[in-house]
Amino acid sequence: MSEYPVTGRWASHRQLIPVGIIAFSLGVILLYRFTILPPSAGLFVAGLALLPFVLAGRLFARKVSVMLFAAILGLGWAAAHSERSLQQQLPAELERTPLQVSGYLCSLPAPGSFDSLRFDFCVSRWHDLSQAERPLPDKLRLSWYGRKGQTLPGHRLQLQVSLKRPHGNLNPDGFRYENWLFRQGIRATGSVKRVEEDNSVACGIRCRYHNWHRNMAEQAQRSFGNAQHYPLVASLLIGDRRYLNEEHWQVLRATGTIHLVAISGLHLGLVAVAIGLVARRVLLAGVASSVKAQTLRTLIFFAVLCGCTGYALLAGFTVPTRRALIMVSVGGWYLLRARQHSAWWPFSLALLAVLLLDPLAPLDQGFWLSFGAVALLLMAFAGRLRSPGWLASLFLAQLVAFFGLWPMLMLAGQDQPLAAMLANLLAIPWLTLIVMPLLFAGAVLVFAGVPAEPWVVYGYDGSLGLLWYWLGHVASLPLGSLQVMSLPLAISVAALVLFGVRWPDWRWCGLLVAAMGLSVCSVSGDSVDGENPLVAIPEVRVLDVGQGLAVVARTGHKVMIYDTGPEVKGVYSAVESVLIPGLRAMGVKAIDLLVISHGDSDHAGGLEALAEAFPIGDIVSGEPELVSGRLNRPVKRCRQDVWLWPGLELSFWRTREQAQGNDASCVLSLRHRPSGAELLLTGDISTRVETEMILEPWPAAKLAGQRFVIAPHHGSKTSSSRAWIEWIRPDTVIYTAGYRHHFGHPHEDVTARYRVAGANAFNTACSGQITLKFTPLGLVMSEIWRTQPFWISADNQVRAQCKIL
Repeated sequence: MSEYPVTGRWASHRQLIPVGIIAFSLGVILLYRFTILPPSAGLFVAGLALLPFVLAGRLFARKVSVMLFAAILGLGWAAAHSERSLQQQLPAELERTPLQVSGYLCSLPAPGSFDSLRFDFCVSRWHDLSQAERPLPDKLRLSWYGRKGQTLPGHRLQLQVSLKRPHGNLNPDGFRYENWLFRQGIRATGSVKRVEEDNSVACGIRCRYHNWHRNMAEQAQRSFGNAQHYPLVASLLIGDRRYLNEEHWQVLRATGTIHLVAISGLHLGLVAVAIGLVARRVLLAGVASSVKAQTLRTLIFFAVLCGCTGYALLAGFTVPTRRALIMVSVGGWYLLRARQHSAWWPFSLALLAVLLLDPLAPLDQGFWLSFGAVALLLMAFAGRLRSPGWLASLFLAQLVAFFGLWPMLMLAGQDQPLAAMLANLLAIPWLTLIVMPLLFAGAVLVFAGVPAEPWVVYGYDGSLGLLWYWLGHVASLPLGSLQVMSLPLAISVAALVLFGVRWPDWRWCGLLVAAMGLSVCSVSGDSVDGENPLVAIPEVRVLDVGQGLAVVARTGHKVMIYDTGPEVKGVYSAVESVLIPGLRAMGVKAIDLLVISHGDSDHAGGLEALAEAFPIGDIVSGEPELVSGRLNRPVKRCRQDVWLWPGLELSFWRTREQAQGNDASCVLSLRHRPSGAELLLTGDISTRVETEMILEPWPAAKLAGQRFVIAPHHGSKTSSSRAWIEWIRPDTVIYTAGYRHHFGHPHEDVTARYRVAGANAFNTACSGQITLKFTPLGLVMSEIWRTQPFWISADNQVRAQCKIL
């Protein structure tokens, strides 16, 4: 079915629709770069003021007006949703205070560290807090510790909780917990102290859905839980990834196949095709002779829409699943109408629909990757006069996605493993043609009451076993990953690959081969060559790693790490989450000096992972035996010594006694002679060692410039004696403590001593990463939180109100 040509004024207006969609999308996306949230009402008024210019004037003027109008509306739309979310706030005085809440589970409870249970909780009532000045959070992220093997007594609950406002480690690179919480609409986190069932909670549609999904997850576990590959079954069938362990994630990361266990466009597209084919065959055999062709397509479309919606609900209706459902629905509607226009129309309409229904979508990396992958495939295959065939199309699609998404992954600070292309080349068709049909057929049989569980489980394990064998084999190959190059060069390689696939004549094929050769030449393996980037002005970064310490110093081509932050095995590693991503983003190729003050886990966590990621030159520690045993290499004992680096003087000191633990800490002074500035790194020394330091001729007398000090032992009351503070005379003290940590660091007595001494005080729990630059005029300090988006840097958010007592 073709359309009549569109002429006249409507044709000119229609040309403005893509312009408006692009501008609206840019407006939504740009909002999340703002440090201050603009008022949505003012934006909408400004947009309405442009309406006369949108409806009148010449075409060029209307295009400009439409772009401004749509961009302002996009900003206003995203701002309105953000305002509504940020209005919900837990008052600071209620943090760490026992509170009573009633509500229902709105996620599947998942096992956590230390025998805990983690879940999202939708609050319907705050007991004894009905007179709060601002709306209280309606969604919490909770952990139930000390449950002693107990399970939650029901779906509707009354809980006693201890909460704190949204907070996480804040560094330029690595995972941002605060961003994730804002994206999920979670406005407080905390722990559960007491659990009771509460059937008085009203259970609406959302509550009933979450209860149904939980029951379906339990039913799936009862029916298929004895399958060897049940973690994959649960992930693919109902979107339940609770059973995937670290081994699963390592293989999926190494092969670039995490997308296989995130219910997204691949899975919804398969469901749509399968249901469409079945519905068409059934309708052709039944009512095809008595209905029009358009009616037949409409019935097929609604069958596809219902089937995809049902699968999305079964899979937990997560963010990527909802986004995929919108894209499939828009694409199906476009095919239903038999449009003869560009395939970019459904793409742009799907983009608009996603941003209208979910304005926070641009905060997801999956949003960029999914729309980016679809855009690349459209550029490569849409409108071709001749199809290359299904086998060639499969290979070329993998080629385009692999190289085309490379720049996006670079911007996100991620690698592009070469194994991804090889793994997906077979994994995607196997999953599409074998695994998913078996999963759906088996689930329908079992959930319908057919006693076929043993045969179904056998089929599941057979198909998934072959898939997992392939992924495991590919993951073990020493293929490396594409090394990070300059972004323009990566974009150029991606463009050459795209052009080579789109116009496959001999000229473009030659360029394609050249591009692939250039990429292969930039493959990174286990070894890393080249020197570190030049840093002309010495720089120190005090990383935000919570309750712990990790410092990176760079000058010239030299890189030093002082301590590596905390690690809890299987739970959290500052090295993997903060240090390695940060070093890679800085372009660091090797670590010249690693100083481990002492062996405690909050200062020496993740040493093995750091040694695997980067070559390490000299290693110095106050407890060399402990560090040497972990790294299986010689470690120098910290002793009084001076190293000269470009622009910096590194002076070491350790107690002369046979100390262990905190008192064995290696103390390091970084001095910048041109400005007279100094930074003192003190580990966890106690007042006893501080007394010894005062009696020693180290460090030298304070220079003419500023002296910054990292507070010993995170500001513990066992450190920072009054005599020691008076002796070092710091201009600024930096605490490296966790936000609302149960240790209570920094202690109020310690902060009072530094205050009396006239030292300015900062805490990484408030500031996030703190950067110090040794300039000719002295130390220049910057706090990262001040440059962050509005949900972090606004005056009414946690960090702006963070206080050092």
